[in-house]
Amino acid sequence: MARVHPTAIIEENVTLGEGTSVWDNVHIRHGATLGDECIVGEKTYIAYDVKIGHRVKINAMVYICAAVTIEDGVMISASTTFTNDRFPRATMPDLKALRPSEPDEHTLPTLVREGATIGAACTIGNDLEIGRWAMIGMGSVVTKSIPDFHLALGSPARSIGVVCKCGSLVHKFADGDTANVACSCGLRYEITGRVVTEQDSAAAAA
Repeated sequence: MARVHPTAIIEENVTLGEGTSVWDNVHIRHGATLGDECIVGEKTYIAYDVKIGHRVKINAMVYICAAVTIEDGVMISASTTFTNDRFPRATMPDLKALRPSEPDEHTLPTLVREGATIGAACTIGNDLEIGRWAMIGMGSVVTKSIPDFHLALGSPARSIGVVCKCGSLVHKFADGDTANVACSCGLRYEITGRVVTEQDSAAAAA
């Protein structure tokens, strides 16, 4: 059973996985799906039809808009904001009617792949992907896709190195990088250019 704080607003047709916890003043819109053992921190907003995997940590005051998909094992730190419209307007051109809030041809998707971490107070653009086990430094503005295992930070965010699955920085990028690196936790990675591939630890040791 999911645990839901009495102040949370959970609309119709929301799916909450087993062991998921939803804290105070959270608002989850209709059609959203959250997997097992997720944590949704206080005052977070999750829009309609958002898909969230298993064991995802969402801290306080996170805004997740429509067209966002979050895979398993992702961490989204406090005050992160997702976006889905590159050129938004409040009204129609004649200023006599509000533009509808439902997804339309201007709504662009964002995919956060498994194991990724997004630091506190980040802004995430749209029509992009944050790769597997990537890490986004706090306060960053992500305007383009971030590859697997990359550490990216700044405004706009730029890749500066390689992070292990355990979260440790294992390599800082230089031009023309080609390297095999090992983390203190035992995991190993091959770097060719800026493409990072996890190695089979047993095979690498042999």
